[in-house]
Amino acid sequence: QVQLVESGGGSVQSGGSLRLSCAVSGYKYSRFCMAWFRQAPGKEREGIAAIDSAGSTMYADSVKGRFTISQDNAKNTLLLQMNSLKPEDTAMYYCGFALKLYCIGGDLNRPGLFGLWGQGTQVTVSS
Repeated sequence: QVQLVESGGGSVQSGGSLRLSCAVSGYKYSRFCMAWFRQAPGKEREGIAAIDSAGSTMYADSVKGRFTISQDNAKNTLLLQMNSLKPEDTAMYYCGFALKLYCIGGDLNRPGLFGLWGQGTQVTVSS
């Protein structure tokens, strides 16, 4: 059974950087679409970045050019490098796993597509 554990959240000032990690265990599939979502209090879960087994990536407009999603295959870890953080980036960040060959446009708008989630890691950006 696939399990996801996020880490790396914290508190930073506006303009700062953080790198989130999502450790993946129990993974035995050669195809996947994995993504980072975030959810602020009172708001819906928002997909911000995704990567698939082919290495293709996609980003929400709100983070494009500032965040980078990648995977460390040797460590079975999904990463999210976040630069130029803004107060509006404050949220709980989750990694999600979907057993499918590719991520496609619109997947970031479909959190229900991702059947597995980690417990989340909090990111707080102060102005």
